[in-house]
Amino acid sequence: MNDLVRGFPAFGVVKRRVGRFARSWWGQAWIKAMEDSALALEPLKRGRRFAYAGRVGTITVSPGRLSATVDGSPDGLFHTRVTLARLSDADWERFLDRVAARASHLAALLDKDMPQDLVSAAEDAGVELLPGIGDLEPECDCPGWELPCEHAAALCYQVSWLLDADPFVLLLLRGRGERELLDALNLRNAPPVERRGVSGAVAYARVLPPLPEPLEAGVFAPVELPPGPEVAPLVVNAAEQARRLLTGEPALDLRQDTVRLAASDAALRARYPELDRAAAAWSHGGLMALKTLESPWTPSKQAHARATAVLEADGHLVAVERNRFTLPDRGLQLRLGRDERWYPYLDQHGEWWPAGPPADLPTLLATHT
Repeated sequence: MNDLVRGFPAFGVVKRRVGRFARSWWGQAWIKAMEDSALALEPLKRGRRFAYAGRVGTITVSPGRLSATVDGSPDGLFHTRVTLARLSDADWERFLDRVAARASHLAALLDKDMPQDLVSAAEDAGVELLPGIGDLEPECDCPGWELPCEHAAALCYQVSWLLDADPFVLLLLRGRGERELLDALNLRNAPPVERRGVSGAVAYARVLPPLPEPLEAGVFAPVELPPGPEVAPLVVNAAEQARRLLTGEPALDLRQDTVRLAASDAALRARYPELDRAAAAWSHGGLMALKTLESPWTPSKQAHARATAVLEADGHLVAVERNRFTLPDRGLQLRLGRDERWYPYLDQHGEWWPAGPPADLPTLLATHT
């Protein structure tokens, strides 16, 4: 069964609800992400009226995309879309691991519930299921300039009702359908298959010396590895990943871990020069610096106003695109990370390159004169 494209019939006129627009906590989180990104309140008010009045037509949901035709009478019909980034394969693997770890999580999903502890467990693994500020990208062919316009807002409001009824709608938006997810979870919960070959205990004993005494939680000590075996670097890498998990740092997907290794390995960068810029970002600020390089986002209006005021007070012409504040007269770009720190970039032959560790705005302006 192909469930990667789902169509939902129009709601028609719906009686206004007292209290919150969505009933589920995840539906409310969806609305908050949309409303917190809005540039004006009036389109949101009109969007609620449109949603209750049944002006949204059939809603089509597919990986990373919502679409519907909205009646904007007397201005006619408008084609409206909202996009949301899909999770990577590595993100899905970590999410499925969290679901499979507790039978109650799967039971809740099958009962059309989204447990908060499951979402929290996914976040601890570096997987963001629910959208945040700026993650919902509205598009509409109406002449309005505000984003979201009333048509995109109406679509998002009605989608919160779909999410109330079925959290698999959110998972489909993030990239995978219900059938694919359930099949993957069935494989994870299948009995282990006996494999021929050398046992793990024997193979481990060939590489590592006897294990040290257990350490207290959060305390780490270096372990000397025997020289020579090619597996030793893999063990070191696995130990680093384990350290990140035990200290509460988010797990890395394959690309992020490759960038981490490239940041300290010139031979790896020479072999894969396309990693140079990402490795440079990692060397200045780790995982958050890499995310700031590769994943633009929309800060709050307050953060935007504060940053613009500081930069303009310093006498600079500022071009702003989401979290990226460019000073063309200085060949400098300052990017606000989700950790609320600023990351400097310099123009190198028409491409912005990471230029140092994060700092506050006055420090970066003084440093990059």
